[in-house]
Amino acid sequence: MHTVLTIAGFDPSSGAGVTADLMVFAAHSLFGTACITALTVQSTQGVRSTHPTSPDLLRATLDCLEEDIPPSGIKIGMLSTIDNISVICDYLDKHQHKHWHSPSGWIPVVFDPVLRSTSGRELMDPAGVNLLRDRMLPELDWITPNHAELAVLSGIPLAGPDDVPRVCRALQTRTAKSPDGHRLGIFATGGDLDPPNDFLLLPTGEGLWLSGERVTTRSTHGTGCALSSAFLSRLVLGDTPRQAAQAAKEYVSRALKTATPIGSGLGPMNHLWPITKPIVE
Repeated sequence: MHTVLTIAGFDPSSGAGVTADLMVFAAHSLFGTACITALTVQSTQGVRSTHPTSPDLLRATLDCLEEDIPPSGIKIGMLSTIDNISVICDYLDKHQHKHWHSPSGWIPVVFDPVLRSTSGRELMDPAGVNLLRDRMLPELDWITPNHAELAVLSGIPLAGPDDVPRVCRALQTRTAKSPDGHRLGIFATGGDLDPPNDFLLLPTGEGLWLSGERVTTRSTHGTGCALSSAFLSRLVLGDTPRQAAQAAKEYVSRALKTATPIGSGLGPMNHLWPITKPIVE
């Protein structure tokens, strides 16, 4: 069984963050481990407060897991502080150097840039965003931003969907380590659009639109988080990026359609639908 690591915040309502990531991994028959970057006080009604994990604790957790259960894939979500970004970058440097030519081969790293909560609370200050751009993004394989996050990371405003391919290519060029070296893949999500079409920019520079359908439900908390984790899961299982993106979209669509309303706000999706037996009346 493949092991997949999530480095993200803790959502006590389990709609997003590490608890949701672990459910997504389980739904794909993967074993999940977790390193918590922050504790949050939140429910389906929104985030009330955020309490970052100390850099020392974060580093110790990552080192401990790496020594015993090295992952076959890494998902990164909320980072919370600039110090924690530095710790994670150090970990990625060591991890990729250790495993790049290992028998297990390429280990994908996918980042869901959680810069603002669904309720509008800012989760990353300007200094942290700059460090993300300059140090972390060049170390990653894929990012899965929504349009607002894409604009922040690229520094280029988007007037509409037609701007997405141009801005994605600009960000890919900016983060390339060298003209012929590693290039960032971008899975730009369009969940706020109607229809919710996504744009996939491959590391090769080829871009394509992936069509989506609008699902009417209030169980939408953590959709971006789940999409990113499902995308990583499919990459770990051997899908091509295009196959992984399509499968992730289908996974989220079914999770939305089969969700049971929970809480009085924006509730969680049905993360475990692939392994949950239907109720027979």
